[in-house]
Amino acid sequence: MSLLAVESLDVRYSRTRAVQAVSLTLEAGEIATVLGANGAGKSSLLRAIQGTVVPTGGRVVYRGEDITRWSAPRRVARGLVLVPEGRQIFVSLTVQENLLLGAYTRRDDVGREIERIYERFPNLAQRRDMPAAVLSGGEQQMLAIGRALLARPAVMMLDEPSLGLSPLLVQQLFQLIGELNREGLAILLVEQNTAMALATASRGLVLELGRAVIAGSADEIRSNERLTDAYLGSH
Repeated sequence: MSLLAVESLDVRYSRTRAVQAVSLTLEAGEIATVLGANGAGKSSLLRAIQGTVVPTGGRVVYRGEDITRWSAPRRVARGLVLVPEGRQIFVSLTVQENLLLGAYTRRDDVGREIERIYERFPNLAQRRDMPAAVLSGGEQQMLAIGRALLARPAVMMLDEPSLGLSPLLVQQLFQLIGELNREGLAILLVEQNTAMALATASRGLVLELGRAVIAGSADEIRSNERLTDAYLGSH
């Protein structure tokens, strides 16, 4: 039984069919990546898995249970967490307040876990009482990931985490993704930096205009020159 299974999922916005009968699985302890050009339906797929968009067909199964009609907060409480594109932190709130928002479904003391996040991200620790507006793009991404970690995820979905980051910060980000995975976190990664995504993930799914055009191992996708030229571009 897969940790997460998406079965023939459809997402529509008015007359636009953003996701068309897409299926994928994510196993415990795995990194899988979803690739494709802008407008391919990648973010819509993640939002439907998270529950912020209601699918018009198909289902989402998590730990063997159909969660298609669950609310997003209920999914977060069960460990299915999205780090959205653009980070979506609250710049008027402090770093500490942003982190606490990640624990909104919990009722226990999260103080020790916040300190562990500060140990992992020392730059955040130095700015814990400052508004998040002072953070660089890389620090904002670390804050978004730290916030997600406070939900105690079993699955973390990352939507374009390297967007707008310098090459050095992209390297550091993917090192972090690898570390989190080695600590036991399953990761579903949407990413336009295809070279880094395929070097990090074990499997991939390529979308074009909402449809899955290929699924396979990262090595299979990376070695298919026609596919990378047609759907992924070069990085």
